[in-house]
Amino acid sequence: MLATRPRLGTHLAALTLSLAAAGGVLAATAAPAQAAPAETASGQAHSGRPAAAVECRGQGTDPDALVRYGSEILIHASPSTVFKTQTDVEQWPSWQDAVATSERLDSGRLRPGSAFRWTTPVAATPVTPATTLTVTSTVQQLQRDKCVRWTGPANSDAINIDEGTHVWTFTKVKGGTLVRTEETWTGDQAEADVDLSTQALGAGLEVWLQDLKAAAEARSSC
Repeated sequence: MLATRPRLGTHLAALTLSLAAAGGVLAATAAPAQAAPAETASGQAHSGRPAAAVECRGQGTDPDALVRYGSEILIHASPSTVFKTQTDVEQWPSWQDAVATSERLDSGRLRPGSAFRWTTPVAATPVTPATTLTVTSTVQQLQRDKCVRWTGPANSDAINIDEGTHVWTFTKVKGGTLVRTEETWTGDQAEADVDLSTQALGAGLEVWLQDLKAAAEARSSC
């Protein structure tokens, strides 16, 4: 059984979504939790926009998006194990606290054109009521054990994000797999406060990386 991860504060809850896929951190606590720094292949923490483009089969995030964040982490497991953990979308609720439900809208292996729908509770904030966010994601590019790119909107009674684009790469390095990720958001609500949206997106991705690391390493040790 994996340990429960810290959750973000209510001041970030309205915007902390990992829109193009799953696993954004949206539940609330009395005070905001700090995401642990990602461990890179060099052992150094890294956050913000990656120095090099994060792409899958030559396609990256939205180049015109105002809201973007990227990061990376070293996971002590094989690329195959990390890839399988990340792309087994129906199992996300078992290792991501913020994912309440997740269902495939097609069958078989995840592949370009595959779609899945997941939900996450969003706590009330001073400006929005408590709600449940529904994210519908569609895989655009995928290379098994190497990378995946998906896009999709997120909607609820109180929050709507027009489009998110999320790219993940999985590279074999000494000690395991270097996972790099970048995500962008577009839409009037996300762009109304770019700094806050970027902060929220980054916090969600950092926790997602930590959750993926714990899940993949636990799977690798079994």
